[in-house]
Amino acid sequence: MTTQETIDLFDKYVIANYPRLARVIVKGKGCYCFDADGKRILDMFPGWAVSAIGHCHPKVVEAIRKQAGELLHIDNTFYSEPQGKLAKLLSERAFGGKSFFCNSGAEAIEAALKLARLYTTQEKYKFITAEGSFHGRTFAAMTATAQPKHHKGFLPLLPGFVYVPFNDVAALESSFSNEVAAVMVEPIQGEGGINIATKEYLAAIRRLCDENGAVMILDEVQTGIGRTGKWFAYQHFGVEPDI
Repeated sequence: MTTQETIDLFDKYVIANYPRLARVIVKGKGCYCFDADGKRILDMFPGWAVSAIGHCHPKVVEAIRKQAGELLHIDNTFYSEPQGKLAKLLSERAFGGKSFFCNSGAEAIEAALKLARLYTTQEKYKFITAEGSFHGRTFAAMTATAQPKHHKGFLPLLPGFVYVPFNDVAALESSFSNEVAAVMVEPIQGEGGINIATKEYLAAIRRLCDENGAVMILDEVQTGIGRTGKWFAYQHFGVEPDI
């Protein structure tokens, strides 16, 4: 198919929820993508950092090929050795605890919010998030995202979410109450403009959560798994989250 034929196919059959560049990517190798016209493109945007180690890394390709030849899928009714080993690795590289494996970042956010509500009391129903954040496109994750442009067309949003300026300790302190179940921020905001949290800001979140029986949630969908030079970005700041 030509590039235009593929674009026409999308126009007819795919919901246009994302703006797209007029290129059809057919192959990736290392830091380059190749389009349907044979052009090589330096990829400075590797799938929201999913492919940060490069496209089609030989070790990743071999691991996928090996697993696909043994077992493609098994539901969680059964045990799986690779899943158990991965959970152990993540626990050792992070702050301990257990893993809940998800299909997407938005599902992880939804699970984190639910877990915070389950852990705290029924009286604690509020969530504090930071202006400029992005946490996902499902309804609770979208409500947690403190950017009005993402809310357009979906009002009213879910109740209980409080937005404060990023890196503003005073605003955070004034927004706290016994009704707060959790504070959720990105240690480095992605869509908000690569805004880096200060150590003082994250330390204040940790302190306020401890003092008020709330949960500290760090959204590391874009910063985790080595993308900042450590396994998780929080490890640069001298604090540990709860989730």
